[in-house]
Amino acid sequence: MKIATFNINGINRRLDNLLAWLKAAEPDVVCLQELKARQEQFPTSAIEAAGYGAMWTGEPRWNGVAILARDAEPIVTATSLPGDPADRQSRYIEAAVGGILIASLYAPNGNPRPGPKFDYKLAWTERLMSRAAELMAMKLPVVLAGDFNIVPEPRDIYPTRSYDENALVQPESRALYRRLLDQGWTDALRKKHPRETIYTFWDYMRQRWERDAGLRLDHLLLSKQVARRLVSAGVDRDVRGRPGASDHAPAWITLRS
Repeated sequence: MKIATFNINGINRRLDNLLAWLKAAEPDVVCLQELKARQEQFPTSAIEAAGYGAMWTGEPRWNGVAILARDAEPIVTATSLPGDPADRQSRYIEAAVGGILIASLYAPNGNPRPGPKFDYKLAWTERLMSRAAELMAMKLPVVLAGDFNIVPEPRDIYPTRSYDENALVQPESRALYRRLLDQGWTDALRKKHPRETIYTFWDYMRQRWERDAGLRLDHLLLSKQVARRLVSAGVDRDVRGRPGASDHAPAWITLRS
């Protein structure tokens, strides 16, 4: 079973890129982020023609998350992150696919900091940790996949001082990510590549793709029941270099049946 996460950065604008990657990579499950489309603007027909059922939660201009399943329909268990009924941002969807509970998440960026956006980032991630703890306690096979908007360690960002004040690398952000792992989740990319430099995001500005000036923002966290089935993990870097590409590349895992 192959599960991927991909911040598509505008699903309708980059639909051709997405469809080409789906055809080439043949993932069984795909978690998408930054749809940047209203609920009714999701390209249902094109996704179905590619062989995927889909569930999504949209939002005009920003955010939006989805779960695609090849030759199946995801069974939705949640369309928002619990803990704050007033939060209307489309950043979390959760569904059962092939016997695994899968969450597609798009965490807040948090910039500029200090300020309300950084406070929201920390509060949202605290809510994510509460939900993650609930899921872990259920002892189910679970995958938390998406753009966490956290660079876990200094080695997960290219050598630079330009991000020193950025919310993605702050001690508070990294501490929250470590606390997630301390619940028992396995960072699949780091598990399979313990010493390698791995990036999943390259900004459009200042030739960061051409210079390989990347960050690791997109993660797949596995519960113990899934981690023991992990075979491989990687990033489809070439997708980032295609014309009209998202600034993220798909990250993926394969699991034993």
